[in-house]
Amino acid sequence: EVQLVESGGGLVQPGGSLRLSCAASGFTFDDYFMSWLRQAPGKGLEWVSAINWNGGSIYYAEAMKGRFTISRDNAKNTLYLQMNALKSEDTAVYYCAKGVGKSYSGSYYYFEEEYDYWGQGTQVTVSS
Repeated sequence: EVQLVESGGGLVQPGGSLRLSCAASGFTFDDYFMSWLRQAPGKGLEWVSAINWNGGSIYYAEAMKGRFTISRDNAKNTLYLQMNALKSEDTAVYYCAKGVGKSYSGSYYYFEEEYDYWGQGTQVTVSS
């Protein structure tokens, strides 16, 4: 059974940092690209970042470039998202998602058909 379990969310002040983790199990982790998605209150899923199977190619939404860093540890079957310089507009539930192949398409947009499993999400709230 495929499982994706996010952790690391919480309440942080503007300008602060958080590190999200996604523990994966039930599939061969290094056979698939992985992504982070987020959903703000009242909005749809937004694509945040993606990383290819070996970490060799990384992609970020424009609003996250320079502030967020995606990484993966294939030995630990874990995906990470380091988030710095957080803003109130980063408030959302963050999800990790398993891609359907080794390499991300480079679409820089959320297309449901590119993923087959999603985690339960972790809440990130940026507020003073």
